[in-house]
Amino acid sequence: MVGTTQNKAEGLLDEATGRVKDAVGGATGDLGKQVDGKFDQATGKARQEFSDLYDANENAVEAATCFVRDRPLVSLLIASLVGLVIGRMVLKRCKS
Repeated sequence: MVGTTQNKAEGLLDEATGRVKDAVGGATGDLGKQVDGKFDQATGKARQEFSDLYDANENAVEAATCFVRDRPLVSLLIASLVGLVIGRMVLKRCKS
């Protein structure tokens, strides 16, 4: 969790740095600085989004792990049914 918080903070910093570079480039007419600023902004936003997705997936994996640990027989039954359905789908494709 600390890593994702750090990524999010770095993303915010990249985005802020990009905004400053973009503004300075616009004020001085330096197109390269503006492009660099836009790139930093996009990088910062992407880093923040990745951090949010990682947190959401981490929570889903933790919930699934708890479910399997609390209900091993139900989990085994679900896995068996999923395997059966996938097996039937594959066999139907092979016969066609």
